[in-house]
Amino acid sequence: MKKVLTLVAVASMFTFVACGPSAEQKAAAEKAKQDSITAVENAKAAEAKAKATADSTAAFAAAEAEKAKAAEAEKAAAEEAEKSKKGGKGAKPAAKPATAPAVKAGQGRG
Repeated sequence: MKKVLTLVAVASMFTFVACGPSAEQKAAAEKAKQDSITAVENAKAAEAKAKATADSTAAFAAAEAEKAKAAEAEKAAAEEAEKSKKGGKGAKPAAKPATAPAVKAGQGRG
């Protein structure tokens, strides 16, 4: 009986091994794995490109803001220079130092 049981066990092992995945199934699984890896790499590349684009856009916007500030400051300086040249309404005359006249004791104003 032992020999028959051993023979049945060995035969069943060979049956399970023979029922495993075929070469086509193994190739399909490997292809799916490679496709998955490629998709992840493409997603990472797209994310990096999007980040670079966003960084570039932010840098460009900052540079444009700096240019606008510089142009505004230059315009204000030019207007100030124009006002001082004309001596117009906006220009203030140089202030004289406020010193009271020296008054001696016993002298009044009057």
